[in-house]
Amino acid sequence: MRISTTHALHVGNMIAIDLSKSGIVTLTQGIEPVGKHASDLILADLKKESALEEKVHDLIDENEDDIDFYRADEKQLFWMIKKKLAAESGVILAFEERYSNLAHEILDDLYEEDLIAYTISENRVKNVIYSAIDNYTKAFSEIEDAVVEKIKGYKRELVFGSEEYDIVFQKLYQEELAKRGMA
Repeated sequence: MRISTTHALHVGNMIAIDLSKSGIVTLTQGIEPVGKHASDLILADLKKESALEEKVHDLIDENEDDIDFYRADEKQLFWMIKKKLAAESGVILAFEERYSNLAHEILDDLYEEDLIAYTISENRVKNVIYSAIDNYTKAFSEIEDAVVEKIKGYKRELVFGSEEYDIVFQKLYQEELAKRGMA
C-alpha cells in the first residue's frame, strides 16, 4: 500500500511510539517532536512523487494527439514514463526500498535534530522505523481487504467506483479502524 498524505501524520506518530517502546532509543524531547519530524519527511517524500506524477501527466497532455493516433494505453504509458523519470526525480518506486530509504532519512534527521539518542547499531534503530512504516501500511491493506469482503457480502450489489460504493466503503472503513483502535 502506498502511504497517502492523510496517513502521513499517523505513520509519523506510529514511528515515534514504536521508537519510544523499543527500549533502544531515548527520545530527548518527547514523542510529539519525533512524530512531527517523521511526518514532515514522509510528506516531503509524497510531494516529490506527486511532482513527478504531475510532470508525467503534463508530458502525456503535450503528446495527446500522438497517443490517440497510435492508440496507446494511457495508463500503461503513464507508468512507463513515471518509471523512466523516477530516478532523475529522486523517487524510489519499489515500496520496500522506498520505505528503507525513508527510514534512513528519518533516522538521520531525528539524530541531527537531537530528538533521539542511542548507543546501539544505527541499523537496529532504522529497522524499528522501517517496521513501523511497514506494519502501518500492512494494517491498512488488511482493513481495506476486510471492507471489500464485507461489501461483497451485501445482498444488494454495489458498483465499484459509484458514489454509493464510496460512501459505504468509507463508513465500513472508519468502523474497521475504530474496531482495531486505529481511528
